[in-house]
Amino acid sequence: MTSPSPSDLLAGSDVLKRNEHVAVIGAGLIGISWTALLLAHGLEVRVYDPDPAAQSRCREGIERIAPSLTALGLPVHGLAERLRFETELTRAVRGAAVVQENGPEDLALKRHVWAQVQQSAPPETLLLSSTSGLPATAQAQHLARPGRLVVGHPFNPPHLVPLVEVVPGQRTDPQAVEDALAFYRALGKQPVVLRREIPGFVANRLQSALFRECVSLVTQGIVAMEDLDAIVTSSIGLRWAAAGPFLSFHLGGGPGGLAHFFAHFAPGMQRRWDTLGRPRLDDATIALLAREVERAYGDTSIEALERERDDAQIAMLRARQRGQ
Repeated sequence: MTSPSPSDLLAGSDVLKRNEHVAVIGAGLIGISWTALLLAHGLEVRVYDPDPAAQSRCREGIERIAPSLTALGLPVHGLAERLRFETELTRAVRGAAVVQENGPEDLALKRHVWAQVQQSAPPETLLLSSTSGLPATAQAQHLARPGRLVVGHPFNPPHLVPLVEVVPGQRTDPQAVEDALAFYRALGKQPVVLRREIPGFVANRLQSALFRECVSLVTQGIVAMEDLDAIVTSSIGLRWAAAGPFLSFHLGGGPGGLAHFFAHFAPGMQRRWDTLGRPRLDDATIALLAREVERAYGDTSIEALERERDDAQIAMLRARQRGQ
């Protein structure tokens, strides 16, 4: 797999012709994952995080992620050595082509960060937020130049999972959306543009809807937690990874497609919708789920579970690539 040069990243845009590096703000799980992927694509990356322990955490995280990138065919030699860590935000974003922000889900904090970024970064810099729920319109409310800010919400871990939800705000320039799409595609991502902002965007809303019923079924004692996980991974998870829900039900209707499917199964589906659980994530429910997950998975370390998950995801990604 050949890594793109920085000048290739934003096809059809002149942003990276003038600026050569990507700034990553925040070195938590998401920020480290983005950083490793960007470095593996041969880009200069400058990372900023105010936490004194962030630099060592970031380097350790990149080393941990490297085998997954190798499995995807990306070069990983010397990734951590090429990392440039900045202790000042202004130094990280000065001259940046792209800023990928990964800070806490705190609207006031994000507004403060973006105001600082725009004071130091070039006016044409593409501003991307990894937020899982704070819309670009709200983040850019007080910015003098809101047009370059767009949500680029990844699914964890972003160095593996292809999806990035690209969500423009009310004052986002169309060119910023096109630049974001080109940037993420060059990194091997599958960006999808949402037509309008909605709390939580799309993927998290879908995940939340299914997880609510998962919580309901487990807390009612209908199924054990590990068995519910097995049900998902060996049925709808496998099916939807190949076709997605609408295409799956369209195919389920045979030659008559989705209309034929609904003609036969809509009443039963409506009955199930009417009986779906509405659990509350109160202290008692959270305590019960914590006990159950410890019972189901507590004998295996988080690191080992992460490796199992990542290995399985890599195998599925390889299968998808062979099928395309």
